[in-house]
Amino acid sequence: MTSIDSVKDLGFDEPVGTRVRLAILDDHEVLLDSLTSWIALNAPDFDLVLSASTWLQLVHSDNFPTDLVFIDFQLKEPVSIEARVRTCRAAGAKVIVLSSLDTHESRERALDAGAAAFLSKSLPMREVMDAARAVMGVERGSIPQREWRPLPVGATTQTRPKLSAGEVQALTLYVSGLSTPEVADRMNVQYETAKTYLRRVREKYAKANRPASKKSELIRRAAEDGYLR
Repeated sequence: MTSIDSVKDLGFDEPVGTRVRLAILDDHEVLLDSLTSWIALNAPDFDLVLSASTWLQLVHSDNFPTDLVFIDFQLKEPVSIEARVRTCRAAGAKVIVLSSLDTHESRERALDAGAAAFLSKSLPMREVMDAARAVMGVERGSIPQREWRPLPVGATTQTRPKLSAGEVQALTLYVSGLSTPEVADRMNVQYETAKTYLRRVREKYAKANRPASKKSELIRRAAEDGYLR
């Protein structure tokens, strides 16, 4: 199945609109440029605000998270498709995975991780964008605005909080898309212990004047400090 038929979880119950903030992650620069140019000329209902050739470039950007992210399945970086999809979903973005490797296994991995669609790169771009419209429901309502403030000047040079081994593990699991109960289960600790680890992480970042109260902010801090790999 290499067409719009592989779209799932369309989420039409949410109010959405006609201008979708879009990001693309693909490490093939020629293809990335081609996609960027095509969308700019042929998809006026999409606002391509971020084109990234590396995973960290995507999550470091002031424009992340977007409403929708196109992700290349076969990145050269050692970050699994599951981790990439779950992190984007945790930040509030829907994900469409594009791939030249059209196998049952790759499709199931992407969809099971939470991708809204798995599409072959052999599809015409018009079909890809039609699938994106189906996922976002662009003909209904208005797209909810997500708060994402740029970092204060010099924030990336501020002190990196000193985290314990447990806090680092809890943070890494949480920003990969796991819930707090799932973090506790993965760490083999009580729920309250995992919750305490994450609370301490947020408190330490707050003391360093680097906000991390929201999950999207915590993902940003984790990316800045090298915990997203």
